[in-house]
Amino acid sequence: MPHTTPPLLVFAGSTRQQSFNRKLAHATAAMAREAGAQVTVLELGELDIPLYNADLEAQGTPADVVRLKEILFRHPAWIICSPEYNGSYTALLKNTIDWASSPVKGHADWQDGTRSFRGKVVGMLSASPGALGGLRSQSHLGPLLTNLECWLAPKAFALGGAGTAFDDSGALVQPAHRDRVRAVVDQVLWAAARLQPDAA
Repeated sequence: MPHTTPPLLVFAGSTRQQSFNRKLAHATAAMAREAGAQVTVLELGELDIPLYNADLEAQGTPADVVRLKEILFRHPAWIICSPEYNGSYTALLKNTIDWASSPVKGHADWQDGTRSFRGKVVGMLSASPGALGGLRSQSHLGPLLTNLECWLAPKAFALGGAGTAFDDSGALVQPAHRDRVRAVVDQVLWAAARLQPDAA
């Protein structure tokens, strides 16, 4: 990994207090920091973002949506931990992406809807109590991110058996799981440093 790495944004598509994917996001952030990365963990539950509605948007884009756009834009490298609901990603994650990609009419920076997404390098992780580890959510999330002009890291990891995968401090128990997560982090940072060298 380069000595200077791009800023990394980590977030989960869940606000549930005991969410396995929030645990995975925090464990991932800790590993990335140990590797020398500058990491921001974004908690979507701390943003006041309503369900997307074009009529509501016409009254003015919510302030936290603009804040979200700015956070996404500032980080050239992302890790998204995606829960799986009914074989796909969550409504929360879709709503977040829909708002973040919606143009703000007349705004100097944000009238370009894909500005927050274009060129970002994204690694996908997921966690689930089931054997597949949320893998199907990644299969739907990937094309959505590609459509928004993100670069997807070839490495991804779906953590199965998530109910027993973390210790009391929130760290991953099995070295093999830590290695898989670290491989995704390393690849995302490696690619981001080369695709956006000014950010490194």
